[in-house]
Amino acid sequence: MTTRVWDYLAEYEAERADILDAVDQVFRSGQLILGPSVTGFEEEFAAYLGLAYGVGVDNGTNALVLALRALGVGPGDEVITVSNTAAATVVAVDQVGATPVFVDVRESDHLLDTAQVEDAITPRTRCLLPVHLYGQCVDLPSLEEVATRHDLVIIEDCAQAHGARRHGRPAGTTGRAAAFSFYPTKVLGAYGDAGAVVTDDADTDAALRRLRYYGMDEQRSVARTPGHNSRLDEIHAEILRRKLRRLDGYIEARRRIAARYAEALADTDLVLPAVTPGNDHVYYAYVVRHPRRDAIIEALRPRGVHLGVHYRRPVHTMDGFAHLKQAEGSLPVTEALADEIFSLPMYPSLPEEQQDQVIAALREVLRTV
Repeated sequence: MTTRVWDYLAEYEAERADILDAVDQVFRSGQLILGPSVTGFEEEFAAYLGLAYGVGVDNGTNALVLALRALGVGPGDEVITVSNTAAATVVAVDQVGATPVFVDVRESDHLLDTAQVEDAITPRTRCLLPVHLYGQCVDLPSLEEVATRHDLVIIEDCAQAHGARRHGRPAGTTGRAAAFSFYPTKVLGAYGDAGAVVTDDADTDAALRRLRYYGMDEQRSVARTPGHNSRLDEIHAEILRRKLRRLDGYIEARRRIAARYAEALADTDLVLPAVTPGNDHVYYAYVVRHPRRDAIIEALRPRGVHLGVHYRRPVHTMDGFAHLKQAEGSLPVTEALADEIFSLPMYPSLPEEQQDQVIAALREVLRTV
């Protein structure tokens, strides 16, 4: 039996009738782009978060790009964020012509160290871009205080935090805008690429709608500004509408899996995930830490257990971002984590017997590496 870090097939079998009905509904509607399914999902997802507006786009990276552009972030501006993230976060900043400025993360939860943000602010700083990593929230109340003092906008990267909360407040509801990805692996995932930007601000909503459709006005006849082709299609929207109704169930399943890992691995020398007080974790990924990470991963593969690493290379050390001239060693916690973290299988339909296989194999390997 082979166990992977993520697999959608069991979930698809359980939901197949509903998914195929969603596809058939769209095909029979006669409207394939920006139709009633997109509108419905936008409204329902925004309502789930308690916000006024949602704008469906083609993927999570472009959700960030459009959010930055809608809020006027561009060439000459600096955006403070983290390097312990998917490259997409930084790609988006680069695409609008702004400069990413990295601060380190906290060792306890691998999230943006908000205590370091103020020291990174310069006259060019325009935006704070926190990443809610692995399924729990950055300390946004303290970040809000910094943003208010320095007249900065906050855009939340919520690609891994659907349904996560901090002190009861959902991820995506603190900043001026928030970007979500619905890539298939996500807590709320489509069957391909999809994304959304959410906001409570009417002007931001209007700007986002123009930007996703070539910069055109509501009549889609005149481009008011250079824009993008970044539309969420009807099929993904209708599937996401159906899956949104099951999102809380997905989260509960992830929490049950995380609790089983925590109980079964508590007496090992793995560093297990820490839930920051005040956070409701949704466990997009179950990330553990060990100094012999690579040896553990290699030893588990012949036993049929395939693990992941989120993330093996901090963004500032990647060749594609060498132009940022961020020296290795400048983010000590981020760089130390990159050498030691790895992700155990985590998805709602993970069978208990496969999780038990992972636990047993991991415990055995930890005694020998």
